[in-house]
Amino acid sequence: MAKTAETVSPFEGSSLPQVTFKGAVFSASGEGRKFMSLPWVRRQIQEKLGFTPYPGTLNLRLTEKSVQRKKLLEKIRKFKIVPENGYCTGTLIEARIDGVKCGILIPQVPNYPRDLLEVTAASNLREHFKLDDGSEVCVTVEL
Repeated sequence: MAKTAETVSPFEGSSLPQVTFKGAVFSASGEGRKFMSLPWVRRQIQEKLGFTPYPGTLNLRLTEKSVQRKKLLEKIRKFKIVPENGYCTGTLIEARIDGVKCGILIPQVPNYPRDLLEVTAASNLREHFKLDDGSEVCVTVEL
């Protein structure tokens, strides 16, 4: 089960500081599945994070405290997703959920919800952690 503590502490085996984002799982429109199925998106995630993403994202509605912490993401190492024509750019940030490597995807679109966090990984995170809508999840990012 995913950890629920909202703490700032080092990654296991790392002395780097980290920030943790806490949110509740929710079902969305399925746009993440379409986006994650695009060959150029899959290729860039493979190149930048070292895994082929599962075709879908885990959607989290962040706590208010985590929404405030999201500003810290501006100061960390991130990758740019370079789109094909007709798509928006995005930001990709390496993260972990209970030690499982994953990536936070932030589309660069107007009015993107501040309290939304979309997470991708090599496997279906809902199945891996046995998550349902409303399950609390913590996503950790090294600063």
